[in-house]
Amino acid sequence: MGGLALPVSGLLRAARRQADLSQRQLAARSGASHGTISRIEAGGLVPSLSMMEKLLAACGYRLLVVDDGRRTLRPMADSDNTLDGARRRFPAHLDVILDPLPGEWWADIYGLARPPETFYRDRGKRDRQRRRSQWEVRVKQQRWLPPPPTLLEYYGG
Repeated sequence: MGGLALPVSGLLRAARRQADLSQRQLAARSGASHGTISRIEAGGLVPSLSMMEKLLAACGYRLLVVDDGRRTLRPMADSDNTLDGARRRFPAHLDVILDPLPGEWWADIYGLARPPETFYRDRGKRDRQRRRSQWEVRVKQQRWLPPPPTLLEYYGG
């Protein structure tokens, strides 16, 4: 499935058929115009994600993102752990460290005041920490696997 374009027009037609709705009925339920639905189904218009969600919801469906193992990807929710003091989002690919210890913030070497939260910029370090955390959470499922090294073991500390 990787690399293939999503057949939006076919998905919408299939959803509409399963819901037994005409284009006009779908337009009335979704709030979209009949012409918009017609152009999407003909392949002349690629809808925005929010429009596609609205059209599929009117047919009784919803969009999901799954990986190759068919595991559903859940959206990240904004929480105090994903926003900094100015209510800006941290980069989504980084793990937030709350109350960093000395040495966990990149600017500790400059003697700057430590923030209440930060993240690791070193991808290797982040990946090792995630593997260790995933192993600890899934011990019952993976008890036969040896634990990955701790950061202290890895860095020889």
